Amino acid sequence: MSMNGEIPVRDNRAQDRFEIEIDGHLAIAQYVLAPDHIIFTHTEVPPELGGRGLATRLVEAGLASARERHLSVIPRCSVFGRYMIKHPETHNLMAPEIRATLGLPV
Repeated sequence: MSMNGEIPVRDNRAQDRFEIEIDGHLAIAQYVLAPDHIIFTHTEVPPELGGRGLATRLVEAGLASARERHLSVIPRCSVFGRYMIKHPETHNLMAPEIRATLGLPV
């Protein structure tokens, strides 16, 4: 944990994933990066780290990075998809074709 108690998330661009490492265990959110969008493909939190909100931290870090880099998001991972549907403030990050598929304003 960082000094303010927040769980640090790193963007491991060499491995195309966001990561949280705690006690030798690694939680990840895998992505594919394109020039104008990012596709989140898989999120995994080991059972040893479950129940700590790490998947949410990975999603929030990934979406913050997409926003900072002006990338649209394609949530192929169900964890990202559920989070984005539940949080309307993230809808504008979704690629237009994804918003259309979900019946959200394009």
